[in-house]
Amino acid sequence: MALNPLPKSIWEDPWTGIYSPSRLFDQFFGDVLSSDDFMSPRRWRGTLSTRIPRPPQLSGMSEVVNDDKEFRVGLDVKQFKPEEINIKTKDNRLIIHAKHEERPDEHGFIMREFTRQYVLPKDVDPNAISSCLKDNVLTVKAPKLALPETQERTIPITYQKTSS
Repeated sequence: MALNPLPKSIWEDPWTGIYSPSRLFDQFFGDVLSSDDFMSPRRWRGTLSTRIPRPPQLSGMSEVVNDDKEFRVGLDVKQFKPEEINIKTKDNRLIIHAKHEERPDEHGFIMREFTRQYVLPKDVDPNAISSCLKDNVLTVKAPKLALPETQERTIPITYQKTSS
């Protein structure tokens, strides 16, 4: 018995419709339930799940990019106002903290808070970090330091006499 039916054509993606869990646990614990949340459970790699897959930009997860040009963190902060978010550096860490006090919603009252810490790479200047909030995504980034080019250098060989 096949786990996934064969595609209708060779151009169809055979993995379409297969649920893949997020890299972190479900980040939607504070959201309003939808009718999809009450669907019968689906099995994925031995795990039962009732949630439907969500696109990565709506997953509530953070994305970290550390390439040769920059260090960048993207984080979904749709549950928070800009004044409720605090970004700072301490030692070699980037710390993002967001909190809003208890407030009413359609189900009662809710209070949210999170703290995420990222270790900064050694070639990032903590004073060059900038942030931008756009479409509920907080982006914090810093350019990599320009490392001096290494010059060619001849290493002399030292000789030691062995004692006889």
